[in-house]
Amino acid sequence: MSTATAGKGLEGIVAANSGICWIDGDAGILSYRGIDIHELASHSTFEETAYLLWFGHLPNANELKDFSLSLAEARVLDDKIIDLLRSFPKTATPMEVLRTAVSALSLYDADELDNTHDANVRKAFRLTAQVAMIVAVYDRLRKGKPVIEADTSLTHAGNFLWMLTGEKPSETATRTLDIALILHADHELNASTFAARVIAATLSDIHSAVTGAIGALKGPLHGGANEAVMRMLFAIDKAGADPVEYVKQMLADKKKVSGFGHRVYKTEDPRATHLRRMSEQLSKDSGVTKWYDWSRKIELYINAEKKLNANVDFYSASTYTTLGIDVDLFTPIFAVSRIAGWSAHVIEQLDDNRLIRPRAEYIGPAYPSPYVPLAQRG
Repeated sequence: MSTATAGKGLEGIVAANSGICWIDGDAGILSYRGIDIHELASHSTFEETAYLLWFGHLPNANELKDFSLSLAEARVLDDKIIDLLRSFPKTATPMEVLRTAVSALSLYDADELDNTHDANVRKAFRLTAQVAMIVAVYDRLRKGKPVIEADTSLTHAGNFLWMLTGEKPSETATRTLDIALILHADHELNASTFAARVIAATLSDIHSAVTGAIGALKGPLHGGANEAVMRMLFAIDKAGADPVEYVKQMLADKKKVSGFGHRVYKTEDPRATHLRRMSEQLSKDSGVTKWYDWSRKIELYINAEKKLNANVDFYSASTYTTLGIDVDLFTPIFAVSRIAGWSAHVIEQLDDNRLIRPRAEYIGPAYPSPYVPLAQRG
C-alpha cells in the first residue's frame, strides 16, 4: 500500500548516518573511525580502541594514560548488585544474568537521571568496566568460588581474566583476549547496536539501551554462533569422529554448520583472519592442538564444498576454549567487548537525535475491508 521500498530484515536499507564504523563487505574491509581493523589488531589495545570509538581519534600518551586509569577506577560494583547476582537461580544463563544485572546498574549510578553527553561518557566508562565484572563475578558465584577483587594495575583484558580465574594471566593470554576484544568492539548497525540506537532515540537512558542490546545479542541469530561451533567440536571429540566426515553428515542431514558466511561480507571476514592465527598460536603454546586442527580441516572443507568463508565466530570458539573459558561465556564476552561500540553509538545517536520510526510495507487485506456485525459472522 505504501510507496516505500521494503527490504526484508532491512537488508540494504541505510538507517542512520554514523562516523564510527565503516564496512566494505565486498572487499572484506572493517574499520573503526577510518582505521583498518588489521592495523588496530596488530598495534592497538582495547583501551586505545575504545577511546577511538568514543572520542573519534586515537589518543596521545597522556590521553591514553588518563583513559586507562578512568576505566580501571570504574571497576566497582555496588554490593547490592553482587547480592542480586547471588540471588539468581542456578538455572539462569550468563546472558540472562548479564541482561538483568545491567538493567539494575542504573539504580546505583550517580548519573542515572542525567542524559547529557558528558554524563553518558562517564556512564560508558562505568558500564564498560562493570559488564566485564558482572560476567566474571557471576561465573565464580555459580561455581561456588569467592569473588575476586578487581586489580586496577591490570589492563581491561588482564583484569577480566584475573577476576574470572583468580590467577594472574600470562602475557600471551592477556594479549590474545585484548585482540579479541578489539575485533568485536563494533560492527556498524548490527542487530544489537541498532536496538541500542532505537532505544536511545526515544531519549531513554544508556542503561536501557545497553540492556536492549544485550537482549538482542542473546538471540542465536546474532550472538551464540561461536558457542554452536564449540559444541560441534565437543560432539566430534565425544564421538571419536573424523571432523570432515562429521560435518559431511551434518550437511547430509540438512543441519547448519555454524561459523560460516556473513550477512555483510562477501569475502573472508577480516576478524576471522586474526582469530585463526591466534587459535593456531594458542594451540601450539598450550600443547592442545586438536581444536584448532579440527577447525582448520572443517574450514578448508566448507570453503571448497560450499564456497563459504569462516566468520568471526568460527575461530573465536577454539580461541576461547584454549584460554579455559566456558562455552556459555562466549556470548557474554562478546558483550564485554561490544559495550564499547554500543556506548559509542548511543552517545552519537543522542548528540544528533531524531526518533527512529521506520514504516512497514502493508501486506494485509485490501482497504477498505467491510466491518461485519457480530451477529452476521459465521
